[in-house]
Amino acid sequence: MAEEQQTSGHSNGENIIPPEEVASFLPKTVAEGGWEKCWEEEITPWDLGGATPLIVHLVDSSSLPLGRALVPGCGGGHDVVAMATPERFVVGLDISENALKKATETYRSSPKAKYFTFVKEDFFTWRPNELFDLIFDYVVFCAIEPETRPAWAKSMYELLKPDGELITLMYPITDHVGGPPYKVDVSTYKDVLVPVGFKAVSIEENPHAIATRKREACEVEEDQLIQERDLALY
Repeated sequence: MAEEQQTSGHSNGENIIPPEEVASFLPKTVAEGGWEKCWEEEITPWDLGGATPLIVHLVDSSSLPLGRALVPGCGGGHDVVAMATPERFVVGLDISENALKKATETYRSSPKAKYFTFVKEDFFTWRPNELFDLIFDYVVFCAIEPETRPAWAKSMYELLKPDGELITLMYPITDHVGGPPYKVDVSTYKDVLVPVGFKAVSIEENPHAIATRKREACEVEEDQLIQERDLALY
């Protein structure tokens, strides 16, 4: 079973703020002090308080590639720890020292501690000695300025092994203006990933989507996109 800590009232997503509302107040905080200020002042509406439900499902169903995995924008580290196993070493990457401090404090005593690490680096410039078999992105793509997306795709390509796999949750699929988080759709990802060499191998609805991140009438707010250098979208 995937280790999932700090879930409390966030476990089913009922207390998670909808993305349209987040986009009404988060940009001001980011503009004033960046993501560091968000973590310092605990303005982190994207933090579920535990692992992403889809990740828990994929881990429990043994559906994730083994080897080396990367979670950029790992924040509190919940997905990093959930994915970590003796067969899968996970690197949690973030530019916020406060985020990584929280992650370290939360999971310092985890029985999985030797299967993951947290690294403070810039995703766009960081190039480790070893590439990754798997990258999972949920919140980086929607958080960056739209004009930065081609650089995001280039970094993804350069960090993955030739047969590696990128899994990303498409979020938020809404009609709101501005951000972060900025609205996305399938074409938003394909427009930047396909030109650098990715191939979509799976685009699926996410039955494990957070309650407040679904549209009315049960349209899925989060979809999964898997691309491998091959791609999967949820």
